[in-house]
Amino acid sequence: MPNGKPAGVRCVQLADDNRCLIFGQPARPAFCGGLQPSEEMCGDSREYAVHWLGELERLTAPV
Repeated sequence: MPNGKPAGVRCVQLADDNRCLIFGQPARPAFCGGLQPSEEMCGDSREYAVHWLGELERLTAPV
């Protein structure tokens, strides 16, 4: 996504299982590589982490 990924828009590099298709490759945007998991973000389950990321999307969506 050359102009960035707008909030609420699914990244074109996500596979059906939500894994990054370009993880570890030079084409991966610096922003994605800079997103470091934390206990706050990941919680104790995948569902918690997906919800947390969804909230981040919602909070950063343009009005």
